[in-house]
Amino acid sequence: MKMDSDLLHSPAVGLAEEEEADMNDWKLPLAFMKKRHSEKIEGSKALAQSWRMKDRMKTVSVALVLCLNVGVDPPDVVKTSPCARLECWIDPLSMSPQKALETIGANLQKQYENWQPRARYKQSLDPTVDEVKKLCTSLRRNAKEERVLFHYNGHGVPRPTVNGEIWVFNKNYTQYIPLSIYDLQTWMGSPSIFVYDCSNAGIIVKSFKQFALQREQELEVAAINPSHPLAQMPLPPSMKNCIQLAACEASELLPMNPDLPADLFTSCLTTPIKIALRWFCMQKSAKLVPGVTLDLIEKIPGRLNDRRTPLGELNWIFTAITDTIAWNVLPRDLFQKLFRQDLLVASLFRNFLLAERIMRSYNCTPVSSPRLPPTYMHAMWQAWDLAVDICLSQLPTIIEEGTAFRHSPFFAEQLTAFQVWLTMGVENRNPPEQLPIVLQVLLSQVHRLRALDLLGRFLDLGPWAVSLALSVGIFPYVLKLLQSSARELRPLLVFIWAKILAVDSSCQADLVKDNGHKYFLSVLADNYMPAEHRTMAVFILAVIVNSYNTGQEACLQGNLIANCLEQLSDPHPLLRQWVAICLGRIWQNFDPARWCGVRDSAHEKLYTLLSDPIPEVRCAAVFALGTFVGNSAERTDHSTTIDHNVAMMLAQLINDGSPVVRKELVVALSHLVVQYESNFCTVALQFIEEEKNYTVPSPANTAEPGNLTPVRDSPAIPRLRSVNSYTNIRTATTARNLNKSLQNLNLNEEGGPAAFSPGNLSTSSSASSTLGSPDNDEYILSFETIDKMRRVSSYSSLNSLIGVSFNSVYTQIWRVLLHLAADPFPEVSDLAMKVLNSIAYKATMNARPQRILDSGSLTQSAPASPTSKGTHIHQAGGSPPMPSTSSSSLTNEVPKPPTREQPATRPPYTPTLGGQAPHSHQFPRTRKMFDKGPEQAAEDGDDPGGHRNYISAALQTGLCDWSAKYFAQPVMKIPEEHDLESQVRMERQWRFLRNARVRRHSRSITQRGVSRLDDQIFINRNPGVPSVVKFHPFNTCIAVADKDSICFWDWEKGERLDYFYNGNPRYTRITSMEYLNGHDCSLLLTATDDGALRIWKNFADQKNPEMVTAWQGLSDMLPTTRGQPSTSAHSLARRVSIYLDRSKQGGAGMVVDWEQETGLLMTSGDVRVIRIWDTDREMKVQDIPTGADSCVTSLSCDSQRSLIVAGLGDGSVRVFDRRMGPNECRVMTYREHGAWVVKAHLQKETDGHIISVSVNGDVRFFEPRTPDSINVLQTVKGLTALDIHPQANLFACGSMNQFIAVYNANGDVISNIKYYDGFMGQRIGAISCLAFHPHWPHLAVGSNDYYMSIYSAEKRLR
Repeated sequence: MKMDSDLLHSPAVGLAEEEEADMNDWKLPLAFMKKRHSEKIEGSKALAQSWRMKDRMKTVSVALVLCLNVGVDPPDVVKTSPCARLECWIDPLSMSPQKALETIGANLQKQYENWQPRARYKQSLDPTVDEVKKLCTSLRRNAKEERVLFHYNGHGVPRPTVNGEIWVFNKNYTQYIPLSIYDLQTWMGSPSIFVYDCSNAGIIVKSFKQFALQREQELEVAAINPSHPLAQMPLPPSMKNCIQLAACEASELLPMNPDLPADLFTSCLTTPIKIALRWFCMQKSAKLVPGVTLDLIEKIPGRLNDRRTPLGELNWIFTAITDTIAWNVLPRDLFQKLFRQDLLVASLFRNFLLAERIMRSYNCTPVSSPRLPPTYMHAMWQAWDLAVDICLSQLPTIIEEGTAFRHSPFFAEQLTAFQVWLTMGVENRNPPEQLPIVLQVLLSQVHRLRALDLLGRFLDLGPWAVSLALSVGIFPYVLKLLQSSARELRPLLVFIWAKILAVDSSCQADLVKDNGHKYFLSVLADNYMPAEHRTMAVFILAVIVNSYNTGQEACLQGNLIANCLEQLSDPHPLLRQWVAICLGRIWQNFDPARWCGVRDSAHEKLYTLLSDPIPEVRCAAVFALGTFVGNSAERTDHSTTIDHNVAMMLAQLINDGSPVVRKELVVALSHLVVQYESNFCTVALQFIEEEKNYTVPSPANTAEPGNLTPVRDSPAIPRLRSVNSYTNIRTATTARNLNKSLQNLNLNEEGGPAAFSPGNLSTSSSASSTLGSPDNDEYILSFETIDKMRRVSSYSSLNSLIGVSFNSVYTQIWRVLLHLAADPFPEVSDLAMKVLNSIAYKATMNARPQRILDSGSLTQSAPASPTSKGTHIHQAGGSPPMPSTSSSSLTNEVPKPPTREQPATRPPYTPTLGGQAPHSHQFPRTRKMFDKGPEQAAEDGDDPGGHRNYISAALQTGLCDWSAKYFAQPVMKIPEEHDLESQVRMERQWRFLRNARVRRHSRSITQRGVSRLDDQIFINRNPGVPSVVKFHPFNTCIAVADKDSICFWDWEKGERLDYFYNGNPRYTRITSMEYLNGHDCSLLLTATDDGALRIWKNFADQKNPEMVTAWQGLSDMLPTTRGQPSTSAHSLARRVSIYLDRSKQGGAGMVVDWEQETGLLMTSGDVRVIRIWDTDREMKVQDIPTGADSCVTSLSCDSQRSLIVAGLGDGSVRVFDRRMGPNECRVMTYREHGAWVVKAHLQKETDGHIISVSVNGDVRFFEPRTPDSINVLQTVKGLTALDIHPQANLFACGSMNQFIAVYNANGDVISNIKYYDGFMGQRIGAISCLAFHPHWPHLAVGSNDYYMSIYSAEKRLR
């Protein structure tokens, strides 16, 4: 496999033809395989962020309780001689007992103050019970909810008792007095931390837990039973938040080794470096460091908090190591609680890890609650020993000779280890243990740059890495670094912050609070910064201003808008995209920013992005313009003008090739609809009226009888794949009752019973009865009604019906929304349906009161008021038993003059919030109902207000969040398709080898010549009458389309693979299909005769077919406007096309041709242009006028020569060169056919000919450079279908007279097929479609009797 891949990558000298073809496979671009096609457009699930300390705490008070009784040993401890004596590094016997006690107390306080200088310290030296009580209660009182520390040294009193008592003294020191831990808990309260330095200290920890449990039970009893005596007492505090550190287990004594201090545990907790160095010197290994003695250790130069000195550096390394051990060993939440919540607690616990290591070497096990896993054997301790070793070995020369101190290589080595982890790793493994050290290194200027670089690479691994880094505590460090002015840190910090904000956007507040946004504003404004870093900066700013008012204000002051506008034309698409998103977010619901944008004419500058080659950039521009008009503040004439302007600019994107853009367009227009709700309600009522009054000359009226094919009813036919299997096509199954939308898009508008098919019941009939709000599953305007409105609006006299000054914008936007509601991509149409229904609901709601108040006048003057009339008709239409009356009321009432004069009575526009006033102007006669006064208006205002939220809250596309995912995902990793070892790459390689095999094998057959082609290798009954067939170029799959569904068959095995509904409306049909990316990950394109293109994936395998994208390829092909065949077309053509059910009007439907090499799609049909779409940009790149009055029936193109050949319904064949301008690109017109051209084919070779065939059966060969045909062959008359084999020089004709003839290049018939094999010789049906395989000598034939058969060359050839 490896060798093959190498071969495939080295264009070897003298490649054979097929190998060249393999190379071509690698070079061919892929269409519709971008992220926007393969993923759902939505943000990633937000990870619950646990790194933020919800309850940061401080230890504010410290009680130091020392029971030493210097000079008197307690009775229950037998001391060795000599014995450990030092307390806080002081020998108590070296001075008077009282002075010793005070000095030790003062020293202990100093040791603690190194860790927490700001706490209140209270010493209690050899105290009584009362003194302890007084001390604890006063500290708790002052500390309120904060933490208090209780340090107990019990070296001068007996050991703790099993009953849970520690000892103190009586007043005259004649007795030891027990003090119950229960009482201590009560006085200390919670949260607290206890340190016990005495023998058998573990007993205290156990008793503490028992007492704590006892308390919980008492609290429960008191809560259940208020009369219980416990409930009368003051409630004891809960002990859940208490931490304990004890010097040893319950059965252990403290070590008495005279070389150690007596309070070894306290020394480890408060002077860790000093004790660690002493202990190091006492180990055998210390002999390896010559000249180091205990005295020398005392002389280490430097201060603990100065990292440049030996002592400071050791302290820093110690902190890094203990932090790392804890992070690697402890569960995350415990680590957060003990090591990140409180500075003093964190220090004590880091030092506790050292205590465990040192004391275990003297058979003592320190105990903590909460309990920690053992850490004394952790490998990082060896790194500590090495660091100590390196430092101590320099000591003699530093002290004696004053040589310079060489810094430890510790941090550099740990960074290298981290780097190794990053470069050598596999995906799923344990996190790198050096992460906390990287954090420490950020403090050092020496290693900072490298540390940031590695940190960035780590964060790039994905959201999990960001969460890990945040949980280690990276945040405050990188926040602080934003104050640095070092230019070299800029790219690194911008990258790191982009990663953090992509995962946790809540950091926006911290950034603004610390003025961090200014850092990113300066990066964005710096034109010397590479585009990708400016992109990250603008992404960060877009997060800062996202729904966060303080952030919007801060960035507006920082001149963000002007900065962004300057970068709108940057060549880097991702930067353009994020600049637009950032603009859209800063003025979202923030008027000052919007006006700032107006002053800089931001909207006009954004217009250029509406035609950007990158769909995501167009999308972002639509988003920005949508939020620009979607502000709910006061309107002025100026802002209304701007809104109208923007609306008309947006309306031009109605036929954008990318559904992502059109979805964003619906949302942008919905902002406008919310803003000008009252105007849109007026338009909506008007359209509802119109639709009731107008019978559309629907194609259904003429086509219905012929269309009633028994497809769906015949019991023998298997059902379509169940609805669930393609819920992804129709996400709105609930909203748009699936049964209706799929089966009953019935536009039979006559007043007969058909109008009340279940489909039409969902029209506005439901409005009057339920007036269901749009939250109901039933919409007011059904898909059918909207579709009818859309078609009515194109030729009704609407313009004169609505106030002149407003007509244009609101009516046009309403039409745009109607058009989008019929969008071939379900998510777009569902969104548009929501907007339309929301307004229709409002309009009918606002119109209702009149009907109730004034039903008398209603019937006489119905036409005068659009509203009342509308609701009246809803009622009529709602009841199936009276079709005749309803239809007559729909069609026979001609609107009376008052309606026409309306604009005259309408006063100037006044913006209103509730959307009521304009309606009242609309109906001057019923003005009474509004005269109740302002309360009424206020009430009504509330409802729309609530509803306004419904529409804007429900409508979001998730585009911005989806775009932000880019920053959360790995950016530096090589994409899978470029990784030679990845599975994707291997699969692709396998497919390309298969392609080469098919090409080679099939070529060897066709080169030998095919003398017969009638061996039937496949026959099956298709679920619907086949109308288009298409072989997959390389696998054994064939797609067969009927009117609105596609069936996939495996022609080798003879089994059906899939059958699914294409989603086109009832009155349209599939007229052509193409495989895209056939050489690799195949997609299927279907074109229907209403001009819609849909692209499917996951068909013919076990997955559910999914729509990748869909768009209106030709916009003016509404089936109603389709032209009749031109007179020059022979009557035979009409007979043939009627036979083939070409909508009974001789329309060619939509024809397409696909060029894989360029990613261009040529589309034409019942229109006067050939429209070229660039699938990479998902936009129209060219309209070539055909210059004819008839439809285009066939297209063929050749990318090498940039030629397009079109066959037309009038018999002409036209050749276009697409490199030339629209007026001169038609380079040749052949008018030799007398009738409809069935097929025009341009051979792909450099000197390839044009072969064209008409329904009369004359086959003509043209050389593109000469004006006359170079050869003519006559075949059968009544041709219904024809195809030409691109390789084998064969062509096959299918006739309405039920036979197929296959000819070779000389015009000789090599096969005549009239009967099916094995079916008792049954005669084949009239041929509805046929197609050759692009490589094999196979011919697929579909006929009107539902059968689908495939014929091939003789077996011995194959």
